[in-house]
Amino acid sequence: MQANSKLNHSTSHLLAAAILKLYPNTKLAIGPAIDEGFYYDFEFEQPLLESDLPKIEKLMKKLAEQGYVMRQVGIEQYSFEGQPYKKELYEEFVSQGKEVTFFQYYHPKTNEVLFTDLCAGGHIENTKEIRHFKLLSVAGAYWRGDSNNKMLTRIYGTSWETKEELDKYLFILEERKERDHRKIGKELNIFTFNQLSGQGLPIWLEDGMKIHNAIRDYVLKLDKKYGFNEVMTPHFGEKKLYEISGHWAHYQDTMFKPIVMDNELLVARPMTCPHHILLFNATRRSYKDLPIRYSEQSRLYRYEKSGALSGLERVRGMDLTEGHIFVRPDQIKDEFKHLYKMILQALKDFNIEIDHVSLSLRDPEDHEKFFQNDEMWNRAENDLREVLKELNIEYKEFIGEAAFYGPKVDFQVRTVLNRIITMSTLQLDFLLPSRFEMKYVDDKEQFQTPVLIHRGLIGTYERFIATLLEQTKGALPYWLSPRQVTIMPINDELNQYCQDLYEEFLDEDINVNVDLRSERINKKIREAQLQKTKFIIVIGRKEIEENTLAVREYGSEETKTYTKEEFLAKLHALKKSLK
Repeated sequence: MQANSKLNHSTSHLLAAAILKLYPNTKLAIGPAIDEGFYYDFEFEQPLLESDLPKIEKLMKKLAEQGYVMRQVGIEQYSFEGQPYKKELYEEFVSQGKEVTFFQYYHPKTNEVLFTDLCAGGHIENTKEIRHFKLLSVAGAYWRGDSNNKMLTRIYGTSWETKEELDKYLFILEERKERDHRKIGKELNIFTFNQLSGQGLPIWLEDGMKIHNAIRDYVLKLDKKYGFNEVMTPHFGEKKLYEISGHWAHYQDTMFKPIVMDNELLVARPMTCPHHILLFNATRRSYKDLPIRYSEQSRLYRYEKSGALSGLERVRGMDLTEGHIFVRPDQIKDEFKHLYKMILQALKDFNIEIDHVSLSLRDPEDHEKFFQNDEMWNRAENDLREVLKELNIEYKEFIGEAAFYGPKVDFQVRTVLNRIITMSTLQLDFLLPSRFEMKYVDDKEQFQTPVLIHRGLIGTYERFIATLLEQTKGALPYWLSPRQVTIMPINDELNQYCQDLYEEFLDEDINVNVDLRSERINKKIREAQLQKTKFIIVIGRKEIEENTLAVREYGSEETKTYTKEEFLAKLHALKKSLK
């Protein structure tokens, strides 16, 4: 849902007005509208609790009913006394030559001033229009997003034009809580974290590894189909490796510090492209050898600030479905088309829709972030534009979002939690092959430099599995499910039969469990359903005598009868069809 930005911006001002009435010495920071609502950052004298929100909301409604009107005023109507954050913003905008404006809520009959704020504008006219809103939560936020600054209190809220829209949105929020991968991962025993094993380093539990391995098996088969050769390279690289590549200069703040080992400075790798370049350079290459495609399920390490860590979405250790392709310049377009087809197949098989495709370009004015070579950048960016045009792909251009070594095409996905994430990526790189002096021999026996294409097929396993859990609410399709079948007997006398059946299903490469606990059958069925088990097999005397299976499918109350052969055929067909 897309909220009315003017309504939400105005509601953020109303929130700030109510805060100053309730807590007069509060310092105000910023209060913008966002996609689904608004927030405002404050510095309170005493900590604010979520239990305080109803009181604030009640006052906001009372103020809104008074019918205050918004108007633009001059700086003489505003006092910076006791408001250091507003003063900092004002002085910064003035020094940059930006226009600075102030807006004020006042009462048209009494001329009472409710609230004045430094603001760029974009409001509704009258607070009586602010009727259907809700304060949602309290969070911490560093001033200007910098952890070196003071931690402020951020109040999130949402405001809608009708009660129906507000109710619908609040329902969606509750649904999102149920879909939060951190909640699902805990309930289904998918993953965990432990301070003793390092912050941001996930521990995959047994069922989590089954999901992980199912994805890995799929990726390896797809890689093979599209001509990739799997390799494995070290988890570390000498610091000099990343100095040559340029990663140390550009990404040092997000890399782990070097480990001193004898006469080496070893860095936990944040990417594998330099390692794959070393593989290419290990052998004399001919133009006939290209394209050369390396794939690796790469274990990478990146330093994220502890406050940014979030479940599987933001971690410090991750596995990436990585690939690097070395091509001749005349092969760039065909290879991009080849890789685009591969990415489309992968996303289709995982039932993931692309929200939009972005073309990330350099900012020509930024001489620090991007390698300075106009000819290289113009060529790379134009090559990507031409490929996208030939493939008839609609895309959005984003200036300044390229990698330091080249432009990229990102496949963006909107999650059920309404976040846009990069799922797959293709990046064009003329720089690293030059820095590592990569060469191949052309048809005239002359040395030429190849072009490198970086491929992220479905991103990292961590973020991808988080997305899958949220999209499916933990009820993964059969082929990905860690609990495909659970077998349970009616009573303990049938345990051995169920154990034998369990071992037969294991031999058929099925994720199967057997529940031999001395519990009521209804309890065991209910618990298996809560674990999102795709099929529950209940064995009684009748099933043994008739050599059949009584099967209940997830989400159904109906029990169906199969022969063992029929049911195994059904399971194998499901796995093959990726359903």
